[in-house]
Amino acid sequence: MHTGMITYNLLDKYNEIAHFCTSRRGGVSVGNYASFNLSPFTGDDEFCFAENRQILCNQLGVDKEYLIIPFQTHGCEIREIDNTFFDLSTEEKQLYLHGVDAIVTQLPGVCIGVTTADCVPLLFFDPKKQIVAAVHAGWRGTCAGIAGKTISFMIEKYKSNPADILVAIGPSISADVYEVGEDVVDEFKAAGFDMSEIVEIRNNSIFLNLWQANKQLLEKAGVLTHHIEVSGICTYTDHENFFSARRLGINSGRLLSGIMIKKTE
Repeated sequence: MHTGMITYNLLDKYNEIAHFCTSRRGGVSVGNYASFNLSPFTGDDEFCFAENRQILCNQLGVDKEYLIIPFQTHGCEIREIDNTFFDLSTEEKQLYLHGVDAIVTQLPGVCIGVTTADCVPLLFFDPKKQIVAAVHAGWRGTCAGIAGKTISFMIEKYKSNPADILVAIGPSISADVYEVGEDVVDEFKAAGFDMSEIVEIRNNSIFLNLWQANKQLLEKAGVLTHHIEVSGICTYTDHENFFSARRLGINSGRLLSGIMIKKTE
């Protein structure tokens, strides 16, 4: 893999999948998108995005049609990518992926991904059933339980056993710097999180731990603790290497966290 990408130890040992989170390096975009922006939805020059996407597809060995990036809205919509998706027109595909924050597939050779720049990306893999999922969880999605809902989807749709599912929690804003207001805390309280694990008060400021909040959701859904890996990379702190919307504003680049079942030769 290209130096600008990270992978996870938990998933590295499975040769049948490819997975990654991109960094800011290795692309052609400029300014707040410099350089490896992989979102077509945040105002980057479309030719730069297309070139970056091509660079990634070349590294993955897939055609751009098989790199699936949804239009995220901080909701809890989960969509499956199956063969019928590829029969849709371009407009129908866009519509199907609009307002979607999690995608799941069993199709080999299809790379699914979510874009983030401080929000939490999660990659799921069920080695028994050979299913992958990519999830975008900002504070709203986390609070609404999207990680647990994705596990439920995998159980209902594919008869997954949550004890088999592996999850990597990617580069995102850390509890060291993620300051929130009382209103956000109240929403997490109302949603039933164990607040002692996810909120810290320092110098009269409230800091929220989205990594731990997602871990709570996953464990509650039946994922084993040793099947969860947290990258520990803070996008806000390490903003030279990873995009941070809190630093750059929303009109800026995005990382792509992707996962794919490889085609067998």
